[in-house]
Amino acid sequence: MRKPRRLTADELAPYVWNLPRIEHGADPTPSPAPIDWAVLFANGHPVEVEVGTGKGLFLLATAAARPDTNFLGVEIVRKYQLYAATRFAVRELPNAKTACADAKLVLRDHVRAGSLAAVHVYFPDPWWKTRHRKRRVFTPEFAALAARSTTVGGRLHIATDVEEYFGVMTAIVHDMPAYRELPPPGENVPAHDMDYMTNFERKARKKGTPVWRAVYERTDGPVTVAAEPGDGT
Repeated sequence: MRKPRRLTADELAPYVWNLPRIEHGADPTPSPAPIDWAVLFANGHPVEVEVGTGKGLFLLATAAARPDTNFLGVEIVRKYQLYAATRFAVRELPNAKTACADAKLVLRDHVRAGSLAAVHVYFPDPWWKTRHRKRRVFTPEFAALAARSTTVGGRLHIATDVEEYFGVMTAIVHDMPAYRELPPPGENVPAHDMDYMTNFERKARKKGTPVWRAVYERTDGPVTVAAEPGDGT
């Protein structure tokens, strides 16, 4: 990974959201602390969350193109989170922030119900081995958390270059009354290396690997936890 320009903690601070800290001796399971988006971004614009930001290519391009929308990227690997935050800071994007955290925890404990305009999940790790599949991000529980967090009329965007994983994700969402499928997004024709959705998309498409995508709209249906695809069959 190419080293980004090194910035100080103070320079990065406006582009980072940190989980509330647990003080020494305090209850290790404190009450959830929902994010006040208007305070975090200093405006009342809609908020979208990307799960698994990686190096931040998607948010870098999207935040620059849509200054009237705020974006929080959640990345569990700290070096990538800091890499993305540095890219946002260098370009002075006030509507893009990152967090180094488990996305499920963030959605469960720190995002108010119905407060997001969209959730984006692009090229999540497929965790190929059966014993590792419990580590997959996109599970029935995650889909329910995303639905709870999203306002009616909001969107869930997914994309992957792993057909089997795409089948799992779409099967989960298909069984949820909280979502309805929208027409699939059209393919863009990248003009240069920055014109891809993510770094993973860039690698896949340059190798000729197919990419599967879907978009869902949040309905006013109840939030339910679908069965894990394949269970009971």
